Amino acid sequence: MTSSPVLDVAVVGCGIIGVNHARAIARTPGLRLAAVVDDVPEAAQSLADLAAAELGTPRPAVHPDIESLPDGIRIVAICTPSGTHVELAERALATGRHVVLEKPLDVSMDRGRRLAAIAEDAATRGLSVSVISQHRYDPGAMAVADAAHSGRFGRVTSAVASVPWWRTQEYYDSGAWRGTWELDGGGALMNQGVHTVDLLLWYLGTPVELYAQTALLAHDRVEVEDVAVATLRFESGALAVLHATTAANPDQKVRLAVYGSAGSGIVESDQLALLAVDGDPADRRAEAVPEGHRFGDPKPGDDFILGHARQYADIAEAVTTGRAPKVGVPEALLALAVVRGVYVSASTGAPVRIADVLDGSASDAAVRTGGAA
Repeated sequence: MTSSPVLDVAVVGCGIIGVNHARAIARTPGLRLAAVVDDVPEAAQSLADLAAAELGTPRPAVHPDIESLPDGIRIVAICTPSGTHVELAERALATGRHVVLEKPLDVSMDRGRRLAAIAEDAATRGLSVSVISQHRYDPGAMAVADAAHSGRFGRVTSAVASVPWWRTQEYYDSGAWRGTWELDGGGALMNQGVHTVDLLLWYLGTPVELYAQTALLAHDRVEVEDVAVATLRFESGALAVLHATTAANPDQKVRLAVYGSAGSGIVESDQLALLAVDGDPADRRAEAVPEGHRFGDPKPGDDFILGHARQYADIAEAVTTGRAPKVGVPEALLALAVVRGVYVSASTGAPVRIADVLDGSASDAAVRTGGAA
């Protein structure tokens, strides 16, 4: 039996998220971190040094830009500030590489729509674009999705999603791009809450309309919100409440509860906190994690890595076999539309239809972004 080829990966953007991607790549069979790219040379050198010292891999090569990467690089992971994602993805696809984008897809619906078209064209050339949605690969999250999609919750009626986190003023002051509309694209919802938005959509399906309010209450020198709340109505008729903040001191648990006529599921801090199905109130957590969805034996510090590693395993298989990755641009574009819709609604004081955000009819000119949606 022949083994699958090892795929060389380049990480673009060597900050905190780039380091996490490097660690996840090192944990994923069939992938090798071969290069790092950053427009700050010291950041690229630092990640290369860390990879050699900590990850037990040969020191990756340092490159100044995507175009200088050698031909052997098969996958480019974009880990830069959110407002640069689509531009860099487009450049990587132009060099014939598969692309992995850290969430969010971007901060602009115009650019997101452009990437959707580019990704469709790239697929005809055998190239894929994956967007990190690592919590879809958490065993607890998968158990709730399975129950919601298979009907074991009965009719899904509602959900409550909350991201109550704390970020210090120093966090926002640590980078000129943080807390800006241009590059951060938003605050607590766009950056801290977008993964929970993704799970909410995975569980409940396509949203129809939302109404939202946002505020900046606990930080200075920031353009964006540190509190966001919204109500959403879905095609199924289900209703949801969404809350995200970086003004909850101390950090508290992220919680997403899904309620139905025959059962409910709760994921708290990425762990399954409740699973009741088929009209039976008994908690089925102990039997809920499907075989084959565990990713090796956890090691110290793995909590922030394993979700990414599970998704990278799917990406590696997709590239090797030629199939599409499980999470691509359409899913990420819908999550971005919800976040942008929250900002439009908060700025206009009116409900917003998600279809109008997706097709560009709901302009967010009233949102202080310095640009179009």
